[in-house]
Amino acid sequence: MIKIKSVIIVFSAIMLLASCGGVSNKTVIRHQKLEEGVESPTTIEELKDAIGKYQERVADVQLAQSQIGIWYKILGTRYLDNKMYGEALKCFEEALKYYPDNQNLYYYVGVCAGYMSHAALDFNASGTNELKYNYLKLAEEAYLRAIQIEERYVRALYGVGVLYVFELDEPEKAIPHLEKAMSIDTKNLDVMFVLARAYYSTYDFEKSAEIYDKIIEITKSDETKKTAEENKKIALDAAYTN
Repeated sequence: MIKIKSVIIVFSAIMLLASCGGVSNKTVIRHQKLEEGVESPTTIEELKDAIGKYQERVADVQLAQSQIGIWYKILGTRYLDNKMYGEALKCFEEALKYYPDNQNLYYYVGVCAGYMSHAALDFNASGTNELKYNYLKLAEEAYLRAIQIEERYVRALYGVGVLYVFELDEPEKAIPHLEKAMSIDTKNLDVMFVLARAYYSTYDFEKSAEIYDKIIEITKSDETKKTAEENKKIALDAAYTN
């Protein structure tokens, strides 16, 4: 731990120099030599010793970077808990630089981007609100990347389903993701409600009613059951009308 802290301190010193007008490779090498006690090795033993010290330095840097990525993730979740979605999004983006194949980080980016889209106001009164759209597309991309990494990731399947149904108005795209989520988590009522809505929005009223039947069968909540029964009636009325 002391070694890692020393590496981070050296990095901080170098970054401070850089902020004051740039730092050359020679400066970096000089800092490294001072810390490791390595000057200009020439003999076999000196060269072996230098290689060993720098190999340790590489391992220390890798471990330090790993820890930094974890800290960014933890900080992001703290911001998320406090509904500071913009700051949380920045942290998760930084964490992805260290862990680019972590499905959880992409899921959190999707969540934060979705919330930020709600705060994206059209200050220029252009009538298009490009910022809101960009956040929604970022959320879509992040959820899909999470699913690409872990295809059975129910939270991401549900997240992109909600996005397609309620935000992007593309319910037909939501259905395969929500069906898969439901096949994995067979009693997830949240997934069922959104899937039923997706079926309804694509005019598949009978399938929508079938999902509401499953909710009625599974739920132990009188309120949830009542909501499902009311929505089922709406779906069946639409089926008979069309």
